[in-house]
Amino acid sequence: VQVKRHIQLILEQLLHTINRRVIVLDRENALRSHYVACMATILSQMDKDHYSSYIKAFPSRSELMDFLMETFILFKDLIGKMVYPPDWMVMNMVQNREFLRAINQFATTLTEMFLSDGSFELQLWNNYFHLAVAFLTQESLQLENFSQAKRNSILDKYGDMRATIGAAIRDMWYNLGQRKIEFIPGMVGPILEMTLVPELELRKSTIPIFFDMMLCEYQLTHSFSRFEDELLRKLDSEVEGGRGDEQYKQLFEHILLSCCRGHPELAKPGESFIALVTGLLERLLDYRAVMNDENKTYSMSCTVNLLNFYKEIDRQAMYIRYLYKLKDLHVSYENYTEGAYTLLLHARLLKWSDEANTAPMQGAHSPHLRTQRQLKEALYNEIISYFDQGKMWEEAIHICKELAEQYESEVFDYEMLSDILQRQAKFYEKILKVLRPSPDYFAVGYYGQGFPTFLRNKVFIYRGKEYERREDFEMRLLSPFPNAEKLKTTSPPGQDITSSVGQYIQCFTVQPVEEAAVRFKDRSIPEQITSFYKANHVQKFSYSRPFKKGPKDPDNEFANMWIERTTFVTAYPLPGILRWFVVTSTTTTIISPLENAIETMVKTNEKIMSEINRHQNDPSLPINPLSMLLNGIVDPAVMGGFAKYETAFFQESYLQEHPEDKGNIEKLKDLIAWQTPLLAEGIRIHGRKVTEDLRPFHERMEQCFEQLRAKVESQYGVREMICFEDRRSGRPRSMAWGSEWEWLSRAGDRQVLTEVPMTPTPVPRASESNDRRNERKENRSSTFFAYRRQDPRVSISELPEPKDEKRRLSRSMNDSSSDGKQTPPSRDAAGAQPSAPGLSLSPTGFGGRMKSASKVPPLPGKISPTVYETFLEQSDA
Repeated sequence: VQVKRHIQLILEQLLHTINRRVIVLDRENALRSHYVACMATILSQMDKDHYSSYIKAFPSRSELMDFLMETFILFKDLIGKMVYPPDWMVMNMVQNREFLRAINQFATTLTEMFLSDGSFELQLWNNYFHLAVAFLTQESLQLENFSQAKRNSILDKYGDMRATIGAAIRDMWYNLGQRKIEFIPGMVGPILEMTLVPELELRKSTIPIFFDMMLCEYQLTHSFSRFEDELLRKLDSEVEGGRGDEQYKQLFEHILLSCCRGHPELAKPGESFIALVTGLLERLLDYRAVMNDENKTYSMSCTVNLLNFYKEIDRQAMYIRYLYKLKDLHVSYENYTEGAYTLLLHARLLKWSDEANTAPMQGAHSPHLRTQRQLKEALYNEIISYFDQGKMWEEAIHICKELAEQYESEVFDYEMLSDILQRQAKFYEKILKVLRPSPDYFAVGYYGQGFPTFLRNKVFIYRGKEYERREDFEMRLLSPFPNAEKLKTTSPPGQDITSSVGQYIQCFTVQPVEEAAVRFKDRSIPEQITSFYKANHVQKFSYSRPFKKGPKDPDNEFANMWIERTTFVTAYPLPGILRWFVVTSTTTTIISPLENAIETMVKTNEKIMSEINRHQNDPSLPINPLSMLLNGIVDPAVMGGFAKYETAFFQESYLQEHPEDKGNIEKLKDLIAWQTPLLAEGIRIHGRKVTEDLRPFHERMEQCFEQLRAKVESQYGVREMICFEDRRSGRPRSMAWGSEWEWLSRAGDRQVLTEVPMTPTPVPRASESNDRRNERKENRSSTFFAYRRQDPRVSISELPEPKDEKRRLSRSMNDSSSDGKQTPPSRDAAGAQPSAPGLSLSPTGFGGRMKSASKVPPLPGKISPTVYETFLEQSDA
């Protein structure tokens, strides 16, 4: 008895000494280790009777409770701070063994003395659970981190203490009875941390605690929303910290489904909850798998999967957290456009109001941004900066307009209004003056079971970087998967590849399919504006694969050149919050050789028109691309010309075999005819800019073109494209062309003016009169013969004459008045006529003057001032 009492006094004094010296011992680790060694030695000499006698020796229940509180806190502190180095295995295991015995003894005291209704102590029980979980999850007990020999040695001598303390925690939880609800949701995190320990038996015995928590809350509130919210929040941080694996996901799903199905009232809500947690686990595991890779490409994709998941389940705080993670990744890779779109998602959640911010702020935003208006304004300015760096000035202008509306109409901050309008004006200027190369798009397929689930057997459309070649893109694509094999075909692979254990990557270039821009219809728009929409805000992409069908013609490959066109539709338009999006649907169509020829001619004509407009808008452009384009068309020795089409489709035998293609044949002929005036304009520009060294080359090209034009006009008729001078000061002339050419047929009964070079309009001075200002406003509308009235001092006869007589004003006006069969319409009649004589709509949609191919068109006569003035009056009408 005296020895027991002596041990009790020593232990009590030792515990109090350590409690008093705990802060000092942090700086004196050697002394701390000495105290812990002494305490472990004394605890090892104590048996169950010693603990029982020591507990009973406390004079009052409150003193016992204070002792247990201090002991639980002390043990948790010693466990968390690792008194001994990790490689001191024996000392750590001895300490843990004695701590485990002491914790289990104190747990018995808790059950016997602090569980009944009158004596229950919530904080004491809470400290016990946190101590037990901290003991179970400490690093020195995670045997899977040790070598096999060390693991076997520990198991032989000490056993797996995690299973022992895990069983004790489970039993103590079930002992709580009706008191469990007081530990929800506070104990959800510690229990989750315990179940994530990678020990199979421990997981099987502790995961059912989750169902007990669900059932406990459901019986009181008919829902388990508090438990669900806390579990989802803690699961995110635990898995990101390195805990959890595929086995845990499967065990969690299997065990909880079995428990829920045993209780009818929890079957349906329980299944929904389990599906939610397993879906989150899958995305979190994918995110963790690629989070530490050098190539952050796929971590961006996993981040988007997570933020979309949190958006769907309405967890705004977590959603915003991952938005900023994604934004930071984009900015680190200089993906400023995608970073702007990401921030825009947060800004769209906010309102232009003075309400307080409810969601936690992320990023570098200062805490003084307390209202939603302040935060949204700060976000918008950051978004504008990112759009500017990404050369997405059209998007930046939209944000500027919204900010300007607030400054002008809501807060009346005219100083800020002035600043934002100046920024907006600079963006308009950049659209017209700064070169923006269109990005290439690539279709990438990941086939095989060796890829992560978010990539496996899926096809994505990627948006390439500026001037990025496909070879460089493929190298960047394959770097995270050094063992992947690149497929050499563009056809979808078979099941032998999709179900294999390997990794196969397929990559090829696709073309964006431009959506019809209604606001650009019936207008002549500068190419700098329209080219942006051809490669941005696109959700459809196409890939054309040629193949042979039918009898082969060695002399003419176009006769049996069929096209298999695959159209991909992505989940979201590009660009967006990612540089790639998954393909959601795929369709395949077959294009006949004749339809392929029509498409080729349309693209060629559009390319000629694009080059013409580029050189008209910027005379300083190099001439080489225009030279190559024109020479490849007009010189049959280079490309073969359209003679191949004539041989393949314009023969009587083809029409007899394919009578349904008659309309398409006429369409192709019309396209060939319309190419002639385009080539004439291109050669005219080429002759004006060509150097003396290339003059022989130009003359050779002119000779080839004259022969080509004579043939085309004799067989397919004469077409005269409509050129016009934009009446805005300093704007070069454009030619009427676009995807919708039928607007040219709306000319009323106005006669067609081909091209009349005019005297350049002087730039107005800063102090120009109101008359000149009004005149400039009136002349802003673009029409296809919107020529500015000349200064009265300049006679029409003094205007420079075109080099080519065929490009003068059409003689149809003079002819109609001289033969007496038709009189010029009056001003009123001009606006009432639906179409003009000589101006018709071709099968291809071109508008302009079409002349018969049966006779050579007469040369136009010289334009008299009277006729010209009459024409202008009719134009104004």
